[in-house]
Amino acid sequence: MKNFFILLFSVFSITSFGQKNYKITYLKSSNGTLIENQDAILVYSNEKKSLITSEKIITKKSEFPFEQTIIDGLSYYQLANLSNSKAISTKDSVSIGKQNFEFLSDTKKILGYTCKKAKTIINSNTIELWYTNDLKIKGAPTVLGQDLGLVLEMNRNGNFIIAATKIEKVKTIPSISLDSNKTLDLLSYRDLLWKSRFTTVSVFKDEIINFSNESKSNDSILRFANGTIILKKVKIPSIAKGSQVFIDVCEQSNGDAYDRTGSVFMIPMDKKQSFIDGLKNGAKTLPVYNNGNGKDYQGIISTENYLPLLELMRFFTPFGIKQYNHIQLKDKTWEEKVNYRQDVSELTAALNNKEIYIGTFIGNYDKGGHKVSVNITIHPEENGKEKSTFVLPIFNTTNVMEMAGQEYGTLFNSEKGLFVNFTLEKEVKNAKLRYISTGHGGWENGDEFVPKKNTILLDEKEVFHFTPWREDCGSYRLYNPASGNFSNGLSSSDYSRSNWCPGMVTNPVYIELGDLKEGQHSIQVIIPQGNPEGTSFSSWNVSGVLIGE
Repeated sequence: MKNFFILLFSVFSITSFGQKNYKITYLKSSNGTLIENQDAILVYSNEKKSLITSEKIITKKSEFPFEQTIIDGLSYYQLANLSNSKAISTKDSVSIGKQNFEFLSDTKKILGYTCKKAKTIINSNTIELWYTNDLKIKGAPTVLGQDLGLVLEMNRNGNFIIAATKIEKVKTIPSISLDSNKTLDLLSYRDLLWKSRFTTVSVFKDEIINFSNESKSNDSILRFANGTIILKKVKIPSIAKGSQVFIDVCEQSNGDAYDRTGSVFMIPMDKKQSFIDGLKNGAKTLPVYNNGNGKDYQGIISTENYLPLLELMRFFTPFGIKQYNHIQLKDKTWEEKVNYRQDVSELTAALNNKEIYIGTFIGNYDKGGHKVSVNITIHPEENGKEKSTFVLPIFNTTNVMEMAGQEYGTLFNSEKGLFVNFTLEKEVKNAKLRYISTGHGGWENGDEFVPKKNTILLDEKEVFHFTPWREDCGSYRLYNPASGNFSNGLSSSDYSRSNWCPGMVTNPVYIELGDLKEGQHSIQVIIPQGNPEGTSFSSWNVSGVLIGE
């Protein structure tokens, strides 16, 4: 392998005597329009080899990561520079030789050269290549068609074209240095290259969320409510304007067989008091909300000196995924894990360039509990637009400290429901309420299984109402090996529910509020919560975050 890299370096670092070297410039167009501010693709080629690169790479102005491809016969070598100090490479001696084309009789002139037409279909994309053999060299702006001749135009589906705009003779082909110690298999190479295009902030990795007196904090992971809450201080890097931000959660049962409420949240620290105080000193130390029904609800609404949890993602665990995959049913091959992924870009202003506490809660009473991993990924967007520049958590009735005495969200059993006053220091334009709502409790007649209208009022005027409901829960049966099977042919995980399914994320609803002037405002949520039946009761987990500009 070392001999190859020494030979390759010498071929591309000195003048190729006795051979004609060419430089071909390509530009991309979409739907008949040249793409603006693009970096031209450059192909350097002679009778033996070709190099695919770009002008910015040659002039050392390219942003990381960037990639170059060397074609040598039917083999190609790819070099990716991930940073100033890290480069990886790979070799593929199979793909080019396996390319299949339909050769058509069409011909046309491109830059004065007679070109023939070849067609292929890749992943349902029809790709037409126009190539010439007049120059006695081979090359193309991508790996596709390298063995045809010199490809001067590539047309994908009739609406995306890469076309040669200039062909020049040059004395030499630019040098490429490859390090044999950093050569990877093709799959590993592509994986590292892909991951280098965005930033991953690892929050939790294979952490256990369970119910046990033995659950203890350590130097990096804090545990509360008998282990049902894990918390970590995380540094979020600077997020470029318009970037896309995602939350990733991976979950498996580590012993618990049941579907459980899960939440990934951020603890706001902007006020004198925070949810941290409740975690450390008990739920009763948090500000209390009372709607007149005789119960105290701790830490669920914003006050002058306190902000509730900012919910990033609401998810629900399936019935025993992984741990109970030994339960066998005909024609059922259970999934090994469930992956939840959600766009939270509208909350960037609360995350950007800050050191913050991020927590994850799964309500359960099982010593084995659940195993979870959580990541935040940040994806730059060239022409992205900010979704919001203002973020203010208003309420969150999800009792993540349930196992430490925080009251359930049963406050909707009165006409008042949830009523929150809040003050804006400045006007907020294009305001929206990011609203998540799920109903829980009871059996057949509980709000988990009974559709209930949610009504939202701004400044005591109704602005929105809807009935949160999911009817697609049966689609996720293979995530639920321990789901109970009933005499009517259904499993528990099949049943429709109040805006959630075992093994799924609950998406926010965005409620348009218009422009809000500075000063005091109120938001009220009214839900006709069902009455208790014996020891069963209904409750609602609702969270609301005000976003805008």
